[in-house]
Amino acid sequence: MISLKATQNKPLQKVRIDDGFWSDYQTKVRDTVIPYQWEALNDRIPGAEPSHAIKNFRITAGLETGEYGGMVFQDSDLAKWLEAVGYSLAVHPDPELEKLADEAIDLIVQAQGEDGYLNTYFALKEPGKRWTNLTECHELYCAGHMMEAAVAYYQGTGKRKLLDAMCRFADYIGEVFGAEEGKMHGYDGHEEVELALIKLYEATGEEKYLRLSQYFIDERGSKPSFFTEEWEKRGGISHWTQTKVPLDLAYYQAHRPVREHDKATGHAVRAVYLYTAMADLARLTGDEGLFAACRRLWNNITEKQMYITGGIGSTHHGEAFSFDYDLPNDTVYAETCASIGLIFFAKRMLELEADSKYADGMERALYNLVTASMSKDGKHYFYVNPLEVWPEASVKNPGRHHVKAERQKWFGCSCCPPNVARLLASLDQYIYTSTANSIYTHLYIGSDSHFELENGVVDLKQTSSFPWNGDVSFAIGLPSSTRFTLALRIPSWCDGLPQLAINGEVASLDSYKEQDGYLLIDRMWSDGDTINWSLPMKARWMEAHPEIRADAGKVALQRGPLVYCLEEVDNGAPIASLAVRVDESLQERFVPDLFGGAVVVEGQLFRVDSASWKQESTAYRPYQTASQKTAFRAVPYYLWGNRGLGEMAVWVRTK
Repeated sequence: MISLKATQNKPLQKVRIDDGFWSDYQTKVRDTVIPYQWEALNDRIPGAEPSHAIKNFRITAGLETGEYGGMVFQDSDLAKWLEAVGYSLAVHPDPELEKLADEAIDLIVQAQGEDGYLNTYFALKEPGKRWTNLTECHELYCAGHMMEAAVAYYQGTGKRKLLDAMCRFADYIGEVFGAEEGKMHGYDGHEEVELALIKLYEATGEEKYLRLSQYFIDERGSKPSFFTEEWEKRGGISHWTQTKVPLDLAYYQAHRPVREHDKATGHAVRAVYLYTAMADLARLTGDEGLFAACRRLWNNITEKQMYITGGIGSTHHGEAFSFDYDLPNDTVYAETCASIGLIFFAKRMLELEADSKYADGMERALYNLVTASMSKDGKHYFYVNPLEVWPEASVKNPGRHHVKAERQKWFGCSCCPPNVARLLASLDQYIYTSTANSIYTHLYIGSDSHFELENGVVDLKQTSSFPWNGDVSFAIGLPSSTRFTLALRIPSWCDGLPQLAINGEVASLDSYKEQDGYLLIDRMWSDGDTINWSLPMKARWMEAHPEIRADAGKVALQRGPLVYCLEEVDNGAPIASLAVRVDESLQERFVPDLFGGAVVVEGQLFRVDSASWKQESTAYRPYQTASQKTAFRAVPYYLWGNRGLGEMAVWVRTK
C-alpha cells in the first residue's frame, strides 16, 4: 500500500488567501482576467484572434446559424473559463458574474445531445464521425475540461445543472468505452478526462467514474495499440495536415503501459496531465506500480528536462519533450499549460507523500513561469515562455516565429490564458495538505485556514513576506489545547539555516525532526500560539548541469523562489555581449515603483567594447576584444516584457 505519509487535501472553502503578493493576482483574475476572457470568448476584443467558442455553442444549440470556427478543441476554452469562475465565486460571491456563468451553462446544456454527448466540433463540422479519431481530435479532452468546470462550479456555488449534465456525459462515455465486449477499447490522444473523472468521482461519490478513469489509464500503451489500429483505418491521414504521416506512439505517451514509463516523452501538456491522473489514482487505490512510475517521471522531468524557470517541453515541434538535458534558451517552447500541468502533478504527489522536492518544483513554476505568462494588466499572454529573446529574430527567423517578444491579446489556440485564470483562482488549494494530525505547509502564502484533524479543529493564520524576503509567521487558533504537527518546508534555495521562534522565544532546530525537507514541529499547542519562521534569502549565481549545452559557461541569478533576467531596457543591447564575474558583489534593492514594488539585483559586469568594430568591414577578425566594466540591473523574470519591446536573457556568460 501507499506510504502512510500520504496526505489529503481539505475542501476549497477551508483556505482563504490574504497575501501581499498573491491577493493582487486573485483580484486581477476576478476583476480583469475573467471579464476580459469572456469578451475574448465572444470575439469582442479588437485586434485579437477570434475564439469562436461561444458562437460554436450558440450554433450547436440552434440559437443562430453559421459554421464551426476555431480549433477542434475550442470547447475547452469555455470550460476552463467556467472553472475559473467557479473557484472565484467560492471565495468571492458575485451575483452578476454568477448570472453570466449560469447563462453560459444554459447554453452548454442546450447544445448537449439527448444521449449526453457534447462536442460542438463533431456536432457541426463532422456529424456522424464521433469517436473516429481519438488520437488527434480531443473529444475526451474537451469532455474532461467540462467535467472539471462542472465540479468547480458545483463546489463554488452549490448549483448542479452543469454537474448533472456532465454526469450524463460521463455515463454515456462509460457506455462507449471499456474492457467489456462490444465497447471501444480506446483512450484519448490528449489526456485530460482521466483526471477529470477522478474529480467527478470525488464530487459525487460514484465509483463508476473512478473505474472509468482507471480503465483509460490501464488501457493506455497496451498491445495491440488502439492508436495504431485507428491510424490504419484512416490510411494514416492526419487531421491536422490532411496528408499521410507516421504515427509516433511516444508522442501520445502510448508506447508502453504507463507503469513502465521512466522518462517523460512526447507532448508535454498531455504527459503531465496523464501523470497527474496517475498520481490521483495511486492515492485512491494504493497502486504501488503507478506511484513508483510517478516518482520516476517526476525525477526525470525536474532533474533532466526542466528549465530553471519551471518551464517544460523544450521543442516547438509538437510542443514536446525532446531528450534529457536538451534545454535551448532561444528556441525554447515551455508552454504555459505545461508548467501548469506540472503544478497539478506536484500537488498530487504531495498528496501521496510530503517530500519538499515536489513543493520546490511547484513553487518554481508558479513564481516564475506562470506569473510571467500573463502581463501585469491581465490582458496579454505568452503561450511560449523563452529564456532568451532577440525581437528581430522572432520576426525574421522562421525557426523562432513561435517565440514572441511581446505578449499577445489572444490566440487562435488559446488554451493557456484560461488555464492561468483557473490556476490562480484556485491557488488556495496548493498551500497545504494534511494527514490525521499533521499540517504540511508547502507554499508560503498569506492565508486564513481551517483544518479538521483527528485531535480537533485548528485555525491557522499565515502571514508571509514572500517573495521579497523569507519571513513567515503563523498564529494558531484552537478551542482547547491540542497536539498536532506543523510541518514547515525548508526550500532548496534556502541559503543557510532557517530561524525558528515559538511564542517569541528562539527555538533550536535540533529540537525537532527534519524529514524529506520539512521541519516537523510536534507539540501540544494552545490557542494564541505563534510561530516565526525566517528563511535566509539572498541573490546568488546559479550554474547548470554540464550536460545542458545551452548554458555552458553561463550563470543565472536566483533570489529565493524568483529567477531573474537582464532586459535591454535596463542594460542596453546586445545582451549577448555581456559577461559577469561571479565573485563580484551583488546588491539587492527594493524598488517600490516597479509594478507595485519588486526587489532588483544590481552589480557590475563586463560589456564587449564594440567601438573598435565600427571601422571593420568584416564579420570576423583575430581575437582582440576588450571589455568595459559597467553596471547592470536584473529584474524578476516574471516581470519581463512589461516595459516595452527589447532583448532579454536569463543566462549570462561568465568572464
